Amino acid sequence: MKTEQRAKTPGSDSPPRPVAGPGASGHSKLQRSPILMVLGLLVLASGAVFGWFMWATTSSASEVVAAKVDVQRGQVITVQDLTTVRVTLDPSLRTVPGDDLQSLVGRRAASDLSAGTLISPDQLTEVLLPSTGMSVVSVPIDSGLVPSVPIRAGDTVRLVQTPTTGGELSATPLTVTTEVVSVAVDDPTTVVNVLVPAGKASNLAELAATGRVALVLDSAER
Repeated sequence: MKTEQRAKTPGSDSPPRPVAGPGASGHSKLQRSPILMVLGLLVLASGAVFGWFMWATTSSASEVVAAKVDVQRGQVITVQDLTTVRVTLDPSLRTVPGDDLQSLVGRRAASDLSAGTLISPDQLTEVLLPSTGMSVVSVPIDSGLVPSVPIRAGDTVRLVQTPTTGGELSATPLTVTTEVVSVAVDDPTTVVNVLVPAGKASNLAELAATGRVALVLDSAER
């Protein structure tokens, strides 16, 4: 009988290498899982805190009235001057609820209001102009006879009679000290509405009709 001999391949006598079982990779995953779980919990917690903060901020915000544009002191408030905003307020801050916006229309600004300012009841007044014993006179003033600085409601000014073109005043020029109610610029003329005692209103109206008036700004203090 012939004995069949099989050729040995090189290295066939070396012991077999251990093969990693299916549980090996699973073991490393188990080692990483706690870290991933902690990170996931931190992300969820951060999201929950952020969501709670946003909810708390929104739920505590109030809708209040604010100035939409700049409003001068003494100016009559119109609906176009106002808007509503939602803000979180300090309880000590006095504001006007957004639902009361219409009730402010027609009142006067007791102080200058800048656009974006939250309206306080103290910043508005129901005092009507002119009051008893006072008159409002409209005075058109030519360009060049009004200071280049802004003239605003509440400013104290002097209206001074000017001479005729090329002429001289034969007497002491009429001068009226008064308070500005409002200003309208219609280039090249500036129309200034002023508040004067009723006894001086006629003289000032006559002067305004001549067109010979210069405006002197004495005080812009509020």
